[in-house]
Amino acid sequence: MAVQQNKKSPSKRGMHRAHDFLGSLPLAVEPTTGEVHLRHHVSPSGFYRGKKVVKSAAE
Repeated sequence: MAVQQNKKSPSKRGMHRAHDFLGSLPLAVEPTTGEVHLRHHVSPSGFYRGKKVVKSAAE
């Protein structure tokens, strides 16, 4: 069984738990298609901030 060599300080322990209390994901609505996607990510249809940035296989 693994045993820690040094005690983890309260500060480092807090840093380890920093992401435990994140809320819901930040979502955005694409103005052209109306799709909901993660902020700062390309929408499923290939649009980002109103512009087509990824070509689909049909194009």
